[in-house]
Amino acid sequence: MKNIFCFLTLLFSLCANAQITERTLPAEWKNLIDGGRFKDRFLPMPDGKSSDNVWGTDSVRLRYVDNGIENPELSFWGGNILKGKDNKYHLFVCGWAENSPKGHMTWPQSTVFHTTSEHLSGPYTICDTIGKGHNPEAFILKDGRPVVYVIDGYYIADSLNGPWTYSHFTFDKRNRKIIEGLSNLTFARRSDGSYLMVCRGGGVWISENGISPYQQVSDRSVYPDVNGEFEDPVIWKDSLQYHLIVNDWLGRIAYYQRSIDGIHWITEEGEAYTPGIAAHKDGYKENWFKYERMKVFQDEYGRPIQANFAVIDTIKWEDHPNDRHSSKNICIPLNKGLRLSVLNEDTITAQTKEIKVLVKAEEGVDFKDFDMKSLRFGSSSDVNYGKGCKAVKRIASGKDLIIVFDGRNNTIRKDEFAPKLLGKTKKGDLLYGYARLPYVNYHPACLSAAYPMAYDKQLELELEVKNFGLSTSEETDLTVLVNGVKLAEGQVKVLSPYESVKLSLPCINAAKIDSQTLFTIVYSQHGKEIRKETIQNFD
Repeated sequence: MKNIFCFLTLLFSLCANAQITERTLPAEWKNLIDGGRFKDRFLPMPDGKSSDNVWGTDSVRLRYVDNGIENPELSFWGGNILKGKDNKYHLFVCGWAENSPKGHMTWPQSTVFHTTSEHLSGPYTICDTIGKGHNPEAFILKDGRPVVYVIDGYYIADSLNGPWTYSHFTFDKRNRKIIEGLSNLTFARRSDGSYLMVCRGGGVWISENGISPYQQVSDRSVYPDVNGEFEDPVIWKDSLQYHLIVNDWLGRIAYYQRSIDGIHWITEEGEAYTPGIAAHKDGYKENWFKYERMKVFQDEYGRPIQANFAVIDTIKWEDHPNDRHSSKNICIPLNKGLRLSVLNEDTITAQTKEIKVLVKAEEGVDFKDFDMKSLRFGSSSDVNYGKGCKAVKRIASGKDLIIVFDGRNNTIRKDEFAPKLLGKTKKGDLLYGYARLPYVNYHPACLSAAYPMAYDKQLELELEVKNFGLSTSEETDLTVLVNGVKLAEGQVKVLSPYESVKLSLPCINAAKIDSQTLFTIVYSQHGKEIRKETIQNFD
């Protein structure tokens, strides 16, 4: 009997290890200050009904049972929240019966539930069944119709209360190699009502209305260039920039990225989230084994004020029918940050003597409570480590506040689009925000080429270039390279958003071109390179 117990213990350990790989984090991350990591923005869960007479391992037996959604007869996974015209909160979540013979491995047969609550954090109760599907993500089209994406398709209706019709997205690869995984899609609405989508593998796609063909615009995964088994991306856009968090499910660590156009990304230092973020106000933590399928609920300015997670108390293969294990969806509030804008009209350089930052007044923001000595402003790579410009004075501006920073020797780069403010209140609470720069175009044009095709015995190259940005492009020079050798060159005319042009370019140099040829397209304006992309055929 003892030998059997030891064997089972070893087997469980091996299974658990198969779900966990300890990642070696950058040594410099130890020097990040409070607020330097995205996970510092998670706030304590709101008080609720706690109980320990529930399913789960000892690490989660005592928890808020009215937070998010849970049901002893159902296992839940994925899901995000929309606010309806009825002022209720609508959580679209998938799940399956707890007594399913395959336990958690029943997930491919998930049902999508429409649930509602009077409160953002729950409890949510099922009011309707939408249909089959897994890993739902709901969003609202420009015309007001709700869409609930699921793996391999989507449901659409005239209102959040249905009835729902099932359909399929179409995807235009544009003769490019697909960035791995057209599943676990996540969507962000752009300012003109179009949608930007990131797929599981980190490819970026754009649809002009959210349901028309999604066209691939990325030439590589946009995820961080680190070791990781990435999935479960979540993207959102606020009034300033795009945000992306992607989860390394094996390392149980997520990464946070930002972008001005949703195509070119920078990765901020530190963990976006890790196990242990579900904390109560008294410091007690619900220690869920895994946090996956993060989604956010945004305020009227696009700032996330709550994160939702699918959580499970053990490894997925150990969740059997009618046992003590299961999964649910939980809600964790987020520090939404400050609304900021830089008042300097001229581009900030190392010679800028002072930087004026306007902080907008709003409910819950007490300017008198700002610890001015703690405030830093500059590039996130500086302020996350406690560096950056220091505050020298404050000036009232109606209900708002202007904070003046010593700008001398600042390290804000020319390509900076959202410098960061970081600090604390006198009570020790986190203050942070990203500032709008008056001289930056936050709706840039973005030219992207389809895979070139060779004709006339490979003496001529044809390719289509399209503007996927939100503003009209300038006249742009284009150069096509193969193995670093210039093959062809031409000029792209001024293009409105979503306008395209077909170019026929004579080949300057001979090169063997086939379906495996790797092309590098270089875009230049006024003699300066502005972008390059490497295109590989999907064949």
